[in-house]
Amino acid sequence: MGIKKFFKNAFADMKQGAKAQHEVDKANFAAAKAESKAQWEEAKMSPKARQAKMQEEREKQIAEANERKAAADERIKKAQESK
Repeated sequence: MGIKKFFKNAFADMKQGAKAQHEVDKANFAAAKAESKAQWEEAKMSPKARQAKMQEEREKQIAEANERKAAADERIKKAQESK
């Protein structure tokens, strides 16, 4: 392989990598922008709506914790049975 071809391939790879990274950066920027808008809209919510949203999030967290506890209890039961 000649030096000319080597550099041609190297620059083509760099161009492709830069293009792919640009796509990632655009997606991350769009996500950050949407998250920022969501936070702004949530900040403008009425106190009652904010309380309801917080209660909903707490209930979701409790449900997830109960699921994790049930899974752990099942693992404990299986471990004790295999002794």
